[in-house]
Amino acid sequence: MNDAEALRGRAQTQHPSSVDQALVKVRQRLTKLSRLMNTPDATRLVLGLLYLSRAPRAASVPGVPTWSWLLSQSAGLDSGIRVAVTKCLAHWLPAIEDRDAGAGTVSLVPVPPVGSERLLHALIRDIGSAQQVGPLLDQCLRDLSAAQADGSNYFTPGDMARLMVGAAVPQDGDSVLDPVCGSGSLLVESHRYVHERVGLNPTMSLQGREQHAPSAQVAHMNFVVRGITAHIFPPGDSLAEPEPERHDVILANLPFNQPNWVSEDMTEHGARRSVRPAPTDPRWPEEPPPRGSANAAWIQHIVHAMAPSGRAVFLMADTVATSRQTTPRRLRERLLRDDIVECVIALPPRVFGQSKATACLWVLNKDKRARPGWGALDRCRQVLFINARRAFEPVPESRARRLGDKNTASILTTLAAWRGLPEAGAATAPYSDRAGWARSCSTEEIADRAYSLMPTSYAVEPPNLERDTRSRIEQLKLELADQFNQMRDLEIRLLGALEEI
Repeated sequence: MNDAEALRGRAQTQHPSSVDQALVKVRQRLTKLSRLMNTPDATRLVLGLLYLSRAPRAASVPGVPTWSWLLSQSAGLDSGIRVAVTKCLAHWLPAIEDRDAGAGTVSLVPVPPVGSERLLHALIRDIGSAQQVGPLLDQCLRDLSAAQADGSNYFTPGDMARLMVGAAVPQDGDSVLDPVCGSGSLLVESHRYVHERVGLNPTMSLQGREQHAPSAQVAHMNFVVRGITAHIFPPGDSLAEPEPERHDVILANLPFNQPNWVSEDMTEHGARRSVRPAPTDPRWPEEPPPRGSANAAWIQHIVHAMAPSGRAVFLMADTVATSRQTTPRRLRERLLRDDIVECVIALPPRVFGQSKATACLWVLNKDKRARPGWGALDRCRQVLFINARRAFEPVPESRARRLGDKNTASILTTLAAWRGLPEAGAATAPYSDRAGWARSCSTEEIADRAYSLMPTSYAVEPPNLERDTRSRIEQLKLELADQFNQMRDLEIRLLGALEEI
């Protein structure tokens, strides 16, 4: 089954008419519950009940609350059901070791509010009778992402996850890492991708790191409810130290433009003391990225963690692809010199989160030679640029946008053709450049363009007054963003100099 067929099949199987009525009722209860407590906590409560209903349990122990016990509770409207739910969640929700909390594990139990008794009884009954948990789980994660989104604190949308995993082409037995895993959606999609192709439970190693304890707990529940084995490390900053292992596939929806990526210790008076990375850190072959260059730090962190034939797919702000600042330009030069860059895809605005910032999807590959299971074409010293800026569709009854299955399939089909990767056992159509959509370039040509990796500079649309005006506006926006980044970098350096006085 090729990616386009898989996407069409998934869209058909998840049509609203096929979702059983119990799940529809749960969605209605969640909406009402959100009026009694904040939406993130209400959603986490439903996720917790879903986890309780599906997580495997050891033999019943007297005095230990279970899902069956919860189902049997009286349907009265007193506070008993609220106490019962809280007791169950407190006992069974995954314990998260938070190194930043100081006390080891942290309490992440949503407490049902007064007045929610009737809703709790209905939720427990509906979740217990639900036959399809996948659609409900996906919807809860989307609700939670939308409720807590502040420009960067969101979960990767489903179509973006399918694009990223499809570009990485994970294989059975691969070691897959997400250093900023959030709810674990990229790891879940990797498992699904391989499962659809091998027809068996994949023998993959799935590992995730997450800085925020609540998201780490959601990831744990996500995997358990789906019956997927994965390891989530205790919450912490992934950039604090190099990855101890090398991985076949690295997937990451990275935080953009962090103002200061260097770890800091807080003194008892609240003053900040910078902790510079050790000069022997293997991630920095030349020198550590400046404090304000978190984007460069993330890319080098990922490259260091890639296996000798490893692949990496991650989201990155446009400015890194085109900035003339010293740090990003030297980074691009080094990546091209090492022939690691395979493909860069310019994405439409607002299809990967709440931020209006434009971004590209970077595909790195440490071995671009023709080889079985990868592709029939040797693409060493070449880079594919895909201009998917206009490849989006509106979300029904909303002002939001999404990539959509059709556009996702178009991008993956172009990338597969460029690699010479067969689909469904048959050879793909030969790749050819297409004006305004895709172009294959040599690393020599890219070097002549100051190592720019901006797809819109290579896969240029045919001349058109409206498009030329829009293109000029986009270029001015990039230049302005570049100036802002330089100002921020100068500000950080100035503050650092003042601290040393």
